[in-house]
Amino acid sequence: MHRQQLLSLLALHRTSFIEEAAFVRRAYDFVSRHPDCFQREHPTHVTGSSWVVNSPRTHVLLMHHRKLNQWFQPGGHADGDHDILQVAMKEAHEETGLGYEHLRLVADDVFDVDIHITDATAEDARHEHIDIRFLMEIDDQLPVPGNYESHQVIWVPLNAVTRYNNSRSTWRMAEKTRRMRGALPR
Repeated sequence: MHRQQLLSLLALHRTSFIEEAAFVRRAYDFVSRHPDCFQREHPTHVTGSSWVVNSPRTHVLLMHHRKLNQWFQPGGHADGDHDILQVAMKEAHEETGLGYEHLRLVADDVFDVDIHITDATAEDARHEHIDIRFLMEIDDQLPVPGNYESHQVIWVPLNAVTRYNNSRSTWRMAEKTRRMRGALPR
């Protein structure tokens, strides 16, 4: 995916959340002005992540990030890869420990956009992520081994997600999932 493809995805993304609409505008402006937006060395850069749900949309997969000591959805740095959807898929594969055949992309459009600061670690200075998120599904009966980047990977009931991460962006993705559940056939 070339940078223009990400710009197209951002231009098509619609949200009813005002803070996310502002993030989409900022992301579009940044990506359009910075050809190096996928490079980790840039103090602001694009990342890709996956909001992973089970098929009935009752649970979400969260990982307890080893370096940041917080619960997050799978995701990470693009490291120069312009195909942010592929980045999100690769990170979900690596961080869950499941093969690509177990990851189902629900839709190839953007699920959520968030811009946030990531605090400094031993390896990285403080920096800003423009996180492009996609909705994925995994069978919640599969064992999810995780990998070295996390202390634990678990299925969390949708109504308990904010007990693990109470950020506005996590709440927003959980709320989007709740709204989708209302639209699912019973």
